[in-house]
Amino acid sequence: MPGIIIRPRARIFHGHDWVYASEIQKVFGDPQPGEVISLKDFRDRPLGTAIYNPQSQIVARRISRRKQKLEAEFFERRISQAIELRERSGIDPKLARIVWSESDGLPGVVVDRYDDHVVLQTLTLAMYLNREIIGEVLVKLLNPKCLILRNDSPMLAAEGIEEEITIMHGEKPDPFVVEAPTAEGGVKFEIDLLDGQKTGLYLDQLDAHREVAKLAKGKRVLDCFCNQGGFALACAKAGAASVTAVDSSEPAIAAAMRNAELNGVEINAVKHNAFDFLKHCEDQYDIVILDPPSFTKNKKSLNNAMRGYKEIHLRGLKLLDKEGILASYCCSHHATRELFLQNIVSASVDAKRSLRMVASHGQRLDHPVLPAIPETEYLKGFVLQVMPSR
Repeated sequence: MPGIIIRPRARIFHGHDWVYASEIQKVFGDPQPGEVISLKDFRDRPLGTAIYNPQSQIVARRISRRKQKLEAEFFERRISQAIELRERSGIDPKLARIVWSESDGLPGVVVDRYDDHVVLQTLTLAMYLNREIIGEVLVKLLNPKCLILRNDSPMLAAEGIEEEITIMHGEKPDPFVVEAPTAEGGVKFEIDLLDGQKTGLYLDQLDAHREVAKLAKGKRVLDCFCNQGGFALACAKAGAASVTAVDSSEPAIAAAMRNAELNGVEINAVKHNAFDFLKHCEDQYDIVILDPPSFTKNKKSLNNAMRGYKEIHLRGLKLLDKEGILASYCCSHHATRELFLQNIVSASVDAKRSLRMVASHGQRLDHPVLPAIPETEYLKGFVLQVMPSR
């Protein structure tokens, strides 16, 4: 089997599974893009097998510490283990991320399930080349009405993969409704797997929706960057006095309004740039929720991103009434929990508000985290209350 020899002090010797071009000492055996290769250390000792793509900045991603082929048995074993993990975690596997890339031993494979419908993403070249086998395994294990390959992520360019959306099994699904469990009996969402945002729904935030909603009864709530209305709907179902949902996307606002009707609740859905809305808003709220898309995709833009977060935190805090609550979320792994929390603290100093922690949130358990691979942890959120004047 062809492979690579890895330089001393590479991250793989500290538990990570990625190998960058700068960490390769030698390539042997003429490996081809998308092929499975062997990994060896600088003393010729085996380190396992990996998928290979010299076009990518991440040249190799380890899939096993032993010899391993990409075949149906391998995919069935790994996907079965992933499903079992969700079931043990108490997550309904019919509304969950079934496979989360490296965290489930399948680098670049993301599988989301919405009842009888399954969405597959293959974000690495090797997994893309094996998409038919992966699809067959998913159909065997999950028996879905339809399986959609939704490869429309900008991450694909780094792997040399063209974007595409294809129905791999079954027929084109019409928009349908799923229900996310809450203390109030569940929140319904209309899902459009072909034309909606992401793979259909922000599954990683379902727990946070429920927890923030517990604080909303009788409160005036502002949900900025609302997307389909996850936080807004949960708060409205929990008995909020009023809910305003803001997003710059017209389809997102339309979806939030349809979802409100599905749930029999009223929300004020506003199509507006959230930065401008926060800047010019003259109303006061008891809860302000900030859940923007990632402001940074790389370390180079991190400082600019943190300035953006600082701005929305400052403006959000100024809209809070006495003892109001700020719930803020960041979905970029480049901004650590510590950095993000310090950003909120810095904004509170400028706003002349003292805050106390009410809760901290991370991604749901169907998006498991590998401590040795920090890139698998991206979502962090903090719920903080303005303290009475002192």
